[in-house]
Amino acid sequence: MKIVSGTPTDELELMFIPPFDWTRMLRFFSGRATGGVETVHDNVYYRTLDIAGATGLLSVRCDPQRHVLIVRIDGEASRRLETLTPRLSRLFDLHTEPEAVRAGLSQDPWLSSLLDTAPGLRVPGTWSGFELVVRTIVGQQVSVKAATTIVGRLVERAGTAVGVPSHPQTPWRFPTPRALAEVDLDKIGMPSKRVATLQNFARVVAEGELDIDNDEPDAETLRKQLLDLPGIGPWTVEYVAMRAWRDPDAWPATDLVLMQAITRRLPELSRKSDQLKHSQGWRPWRAYVAMHMWNEIADQMGMAKGG
Repeated sequence: MKIVSGTPTDELELMFIPPFDWTRMLRFFSGRATGGVETVHDNVYYRTLDIAGATGLLSVRCDPQRHVLIVRIDGEASRRLETLTPRLSRLFDLHTEPEAVRAGLSQDPWLSSLLDTAPGLRVPGTWSGFELVVRTIVGQQVSVKAATTIVGRLVERAGTAVGVPSHPQTPWRFPTPRALAEVDLDKIGMPSKRVATLQNFARVVAEGELDIDNDEPDAETLRKQLLDLPGIGPWTVEYVAMRAWRDPDAWPATDLVLMQAITRRLPELSRKSDQLKHSQGWRPWRAYVAMHMWNEIADQMGMAKGG
């Protein structure tokens, strides 16, 4: 623990197995950053934290010479840094062994070429499963950019302003489940049914009926519980399983971008059922297949695409 200008701060190094595509990881996060809460600037990921009432600013950068991420927390939350290693490892997918993914997928010529293009691609995680579900509900039937805008409005309407330390682009803490369940979301930019879905989910989490951020998630049980909630479908559940519960085989089969990508490459697989059957050959790494397909489109279009 150090004190810098009167503010407690601490740093931690997290190792990873190369290759690790930090640039594409940050591109994914940047395109989906929660306005006011997280941002990417100068190849560094930032976000505000609230850990059991202790607040702070998280920053993460990749060491250009060594296979480590350098994590720094400024503020009272820095006193909890050592306890955050599992969460940070999930956030940046640090436990992945790239050669295991390659060994499982390289027999498919298409996937082999995608792996060659981005050999260090990971599945970006999330700081909070609750935040991710909120994001996916908001993002139903709208673009990535539109979802980012609306989530930023939610933060300003139901979140809490932070003091120092903070990054200029992260002056807010994300709303608590209770705050989001009870806030007035009139004219927030979402259809009323989607608002109802969002606030019902927030209420269920606030009341302890759904432990969305368990450090040792039972993905199958959580899938069923989440799918049982009104307004939440299979795409949302699989996307959350990919990023929050770290299921390497999660497969958002109804994702339009994925379906179109598969059809372009394999025209005989135009039906969802045929695509799902074909995807069985990609197990148990289908989450990485999804990321590589999304990444290919993003590379082609120069923008965040998919998810």
